[in-house]
Order: sequence, then structure tokens, then C-alpha cells
Amino acid sequence: MGKFLSILIVGSALIAGVALYYLQVYHFYEEVRPTGEDDVQLTSLVSGEAEPILYSGFEGIDANSSPIRYRACFTTSLSRDTLGGTYEPYEDAVPLEAPGWFECFDAGEVGAGLSDGTAHAYLGQRDVIYGIDRIVAIFEDGRGFVWHQINRCGEVVFDGQPVPEDCPAPPER
Repeated sequence: MGKFLSILIVGSALIAGVALYYLQVYHFYEEVRPTGEDDVQLTSLVSGEAEPILYSGFEGIDANSSPIRYRACFTTSLSRDTLGGTYEPYEDAVPLEAPGWFECFDAGEVGAGLSDGTAHAYLGQRDVIYGIDRIVAIFEDGRGFVWHQINRCGEVVFDGQPVPEDCPAPPER
């Protein structure tokens, strides 16, 4: 009887572990279908509004289970000079890991590019969801990567602190 219970417990734990892994890595993600018009946007230095940029080869994934699961890859023909003089840079961009099966997005490569200056980060859209910014990093060769990152206001509010004066009020729940 002891062996049977041990096998039952270990088997149940193994099944639960595999199910949890599958749910976290595969199940909740959905492909983002590109519209061909506004899938990649950057915030203009002049207007402060998100504007679509020229891009091709868009691939994206997202999940409703978390606002920071969005990841996308694309290429653009826009030069660094055009981007830097036109769109708002994003300080402290930290690319988040993507599931291993989403092969076009390598957070380590993007992070290294941001560190060594071969890639630059721009604000795609502020508060795409309250407290979450959409960040776009573009390498010198035109490869681009997009992810969501918690902004300063989100960090404070999500931590249960009062909303700072320079932050918008959070939406009603």
C-alpha cells in the first residue's frame, strides 16, 4: 500500500509539473496578427503621440494572463539618425525573456545590444496598459524588438503605494 501511495503522489506531482510548465510556456500565448499598418509604433519627440513606422517581417505573441508577456520582432529600413532625431528614447529599457519557442526574440542579445550601443531603445507607447510601456529596441542593421515593461508609475501603484503626483490616476477597477 505504501508503494502504491508513493507512486500515486510522485505521478500526480509529475503530471502537475508538466501541466504547469505547459500552461506557462505555451498555452496562454497567442500569435499577434499584424495589421500591416500600426503594429510597430514609436512616440514622436514633437507630438508626444505614438506614430507607426515603416517595418516588415513582423512576428508577435501576447497573452491575456499578464500585461508584460507581449513580444514582437520586425525589421525596418529607417536609419539610426532618423530614429534618434524623431522618436523618444527610452532610458532603462530591460528586455524580458520570451518563451524559448519564440525564436526571433532573444532578450540576451537585445540587452547586450542596448549595453554596447549597437541597439537603441525607444518609447513605443506610454501606458499601453496603465503602468505598462511598450518598448521598441532597434539595432543598427534594422532588426527590431518590442516588449512591455512596467514603468515608474506602475511599479509604485502595483506595489500598493499612493500614486505619485506626476503620474496619471489609475483606472477604476
